[in-house]
Amino acid sequence: MSATEVATLIAALRAGRLSIDQVAGRFSRMDWPATRRQPPSTYSEMAAQEDIEVDVPGSFDEVTAAYDRGELTSEEYRVLSDAVAEAISAMPGPDS
Repeated sequence: MSATEVATLIAALRAGRLSIDQVAGRFSRMDWPATRRQPPSTYSEMAAQEDIEVDVPGSFDEVTAAYDRGELTSEEYRVLSDAVAEAISAMPGPDS
């Protein structure tokens, strides 16, 4: 299993190879995948969504998981969350 860019950047932060500002800068320029499911349109889609949700690789889920594991401080999590929000805000919407 290969590490995603998100996991690699967090590992580099933990190891001291990158600063929080460097990681936040990268996060603010990334394309972040959606992690929320779309509402089901059929009964089979509804049944499929009954399954437990798993973290989406390369998504903000990985940042939250790293925080939950104690790999990020509250301040680091806040800074990275802000960077992700900035990137998502800059992404073109579905009507663009």
